[in-house]
Amino acid sequence: MIELRDIDPSTPFLAQLQGPDDGQPITLVNTFVVPEGGIDKVIDVWRQDSMIMKAQPGFVSAQLHRAIGDGRVLTNVAVWESLTSLRNAFMSQEFQNTLPLYPDGSLAFPVVMRREAVAGVCVA
Repeated sequence: MIELRDIDPSTPFLAQLQGPDDGQPITLVNTFVVPEGGIDKVIDVWRQDSMIMKAQPGFVSAQLHRAIGDGRVLTNVAVWESLTSLRNAFMSQEFQNTLPLYPDGSLAFPVVMRREAVAGVCVA
């Protein structure tokens, strides 16, 4: 089963999910650290849970990134119409049923983010 961990303990993922929703789009950035020999299994389970998420109201897009070489790191970047949409999808029983399918030793570091404008570089 996968274990959820927080990149920033001062802002836990589950607390972020429960936060107020201003109705603006959000991005889920979820980095996985995969147990040795488990990359194909994690990708397969991610595909299964992503198919569930894609069918949920408010889902916009998802893209999985894989470390090059022999890296055991995957990062999912998923865009949602709102925090409420992500929360409802994440808490759904159908999605929760996929979590035990991940190989033991799988770690996930999810965080909810918003695009940030930086003058001269990018827009929000």
